Amino acid sequence: MLSALAQGTRLDVFRLLVKHEPEGLPAGEIALRLGTPHNTLSTHLAVLTRAGLIGAERQSRSIIYRAEIEAIGRLAGFLIEECCGGRPEACAPLAAEPACSPQKGAIHD
Repeated sequence: MLSALAQGTRLDVFRLLVKHEPEGLPAGEIALRLGTPHNTLSTHLAVLTRAGLIGAERQSRSIIYRAEIEAIGRLAGFLIEECCGGRPEACAPLAAEPACSPQKGAIHD
C-alpha cells in the first residue's frame, strides 16, 4: 500500500477518491480532474486496485472507482501498532491527533 501511494499521481487519485466517498468517480472524470492521460491513469488505477486501496464497480458503460477507506484504516492501525515497538506511549501523540488534521499533512483538500 505504501509503495502504491508513494507515487505522486497515484496519491492524487487516492486523495481525489477519498474526497468523493461514497459516490466515487468514473475513470474519465478522474483523468479530467487530474489532467492525466487515460492510458496512464489506467496503469495507476490498476496499481491502486492491486494494493487494495481502491475498488471498481461497473455501472452501465462506466467503471466507478471508490477509495477503500477500511484498507487505509487497517494500514494506519498497523503502522501505529507495529512502529511503536510494543510501546503504546510512543504512539500516544499520534493516536490523539485528528486523523485528517491539515497541520499534520494528512489526507485533505
